[in-house]
Amino acid sequence: MLSNLLTGTMATYSVREIAGLAEMLAQHPLILQLNPNMGLSRYEELLQQMLQNGYRMVGAFDERGNCVGLSGFWISAKLYSGKYLEADNFVVDAAHRSAGVGKLLSDWMLEEAQRHRCDTLMLDAYVTNSAAHRFYFREGFHVKSFHFFKSL
Repeated sequence: MLSNLLTGTMATYSVREIAGLAEMLAQHPLILQLNPNMGLSRYEELLQQMLQNGYRMVGAFDERGNCVGLSGFWISAKLYSGKYLEADNFVVDAAHRSAGVGKLLSDWMLEEAQRHRCDTLMLDAYVTNSAAHRFYFREGFHVKSFHFFKSL
């Protein structure tokens, strides 16, 4: 089911939810662009855990049906944010960046958050990913807090 179309001078993209573990696993090459050390078996292991907690995934597809951008997401609630949609592993294929794919995905998630009556749309972005920071600021996001991380 197509929820949005973006027609540029070169390509047409459609956005739809990526359903089920098998279709999510097929997106591993795209996940590697954001997480280059994420082996397929580890990706599958984490997806199986995440799916139990309401994890979902949305993708942008070119006219040939290739996934060229995706983001996982959850809907939940926290005291500081209220009900939220949290994007996770938002990635656009390097060959399709600056073509509107990120905006298309971001708009889809905003609509999904509104459909679920969320108070907030949030995400984490790697501190080294300055291009993503510029994109999110341009899309109206702001920095509310630091996300601290301690490996065990």
